[in-house]
Amino acid sequence: MAKKVIVFLAEGFEEVEAITPIDYLRRAGIEVTVAAVEKSQGASVTGSHGIPVRADAVLDDLLTKGQLTPSLWDGAVVPGGLPGSDNLAASKETGTFLKEMAGAGKWVCAICAAPARVLALAGILAGKSFTCFPGEEAAVLAPGSASPGATWKQDRVVVDANIITSRGAGTAGEFACAIIGALCGEEEAKKLAERVLLVLP
Repeated sequence: MAKKVIVFLAEGFEEVEAITPIDYLRRAGIEVTVAAVEKSQGASVTGSHGIPVRADAVLDDLLTKGQLTPSLWDGAVVPGGLPGSDNLAASKETGTFLKEMAGAGKWVCAICAAPARVLALAGILAGKSFTCFPGEEAAVLAPGSASPGATWKQDRVVVDANIITSRGAGTAGEFACAIIGALCGEEEAKKLAERVLLVLP
C-alpha cells in the first residue's frame, strides 16, 4: 500500500519548498494530498513569488469529512516562505494536527522558516535537534520558547526521531529525498536522486 503524505499550503508559501517535495514524493510512488489551509482562498493558493498552485483539498473539507486524523497519514510536510509560514502557524487546526502526528510517531517535516515559525510554536521541537533558515533559530532557542531544549544544527537536513527539518529552497531536493528515505527506505531515495540528477551529500 502506498504511503500517504499531506502537504499544507498557505498564502505566501515558498514555491520551491512545496513543489519539489510534492513532485519528488509522487515520483517515488507516495500518495501526496496538497491541502489549502485558508478557506477564503478556496483550492487556489498563491506562493510568495506570485505563483498560484491549485490544491487537491481544502483544510475545512478534510476536517468535515474526518480525514484530518493521524491514522490516515504517514507524514505531513510544511513548506516555508513568508508570510506562508506565519499563515500556517495562525491555523489552529494545522498546529493541532501536526502535534497529533508527531505524538503518534508519524513523520512531521518542515523546511526554511517553518521549523521555527510552525513546528516550534506548536511545541514539536521540544528536546529535538533541528535546522531552519539562518536566523530563524534565534526565537526557538530563546528563553521561554514553546519548544524548550531544542538544539539547532547547521546541517542542510536534520532528522531527529520522526521530525525532519531543512534549511531553505536550495535544500528542497535533499529535504524531499530525506522524506522518501524515511517513508520508503534509503534505496528508494537514492534511486530518485539519480533519476533527477540530484547529488546527495
